[in-house]
Amino acid sequence: MSLSKSSDLMRVLEAARSPEWKLQLSGADIVAEHDSGVPGLPWTVVARRGGRGMRLSLYQPGDDTSIEGSSLGEISGAARDMGRQLRTYLEEAPLVDTL
Repeated sequence: MSLSKSSDLMRVLEAARSPEWKLQLSGADIVAEHDSGVPGLPWTVVARRGGRGMRLSLYQPGDDTSIEGSSLGEISGAARDMGRQLRTYLEEAPLVDTL
C-alpha cells in the first residue's frame, strides 16, 4: 500500500491504538511510546515507510530514535490491516528492563 496521504497514516494509527501505548504522528512516521517506569525515558517503537509498507524499529529507554533501532518487523497491506499488525507488534514487543 502507498501511504502517500496523512489520512492513510491516521487510519494506521487509529487501528493500532492500544491502552498501554501512546501513539502519535511525527512527520511521515508513527511513533509509539510505552512507559518504562523512568520518567522521560519510554520504550519507543517507530514505524517508518520502507519496502511495501512500514518498517518497525524498537528503541530502549534513552536510545536516540533518529538512528536505526532494533528491527521489530514490517507491516504491509491496507491501512487498517497495517494498524492491526502494528498493534500486535506493540503488544508483543520484547520490553526487557535494562535500566
